[in-house]
Amino acid sequence: MTWILIIALVILMGLVLYSLVRGIVAFLQSTKIDLETGEGENVTEMQLLQNKMMFNRIKYQALAIVVVAILLAISQ
Repeated sequence: MTWILIIALVILMGLVLYSLVRGIVAFLQSTKIDLETGEGENVTEMQLLQNKMMFNRIKYQALAIVVVAILLAISQ
């Protein structure tokens, strides 16, 4: 049981990192587009992607905290 939770925790940490990087890339792209064109044509798409990725990051972090809490409860 412990090994399954540890594997789940590692996977969740990877998903947090992936979502964080995708969100930052979307933020940088929206900033670059806004600075180059001065118009907000594609910015909304990038902002929606950024919001989605950051929300995913929060979900995965919450799940990772739950897994850590379960691991701590099992160890005692």
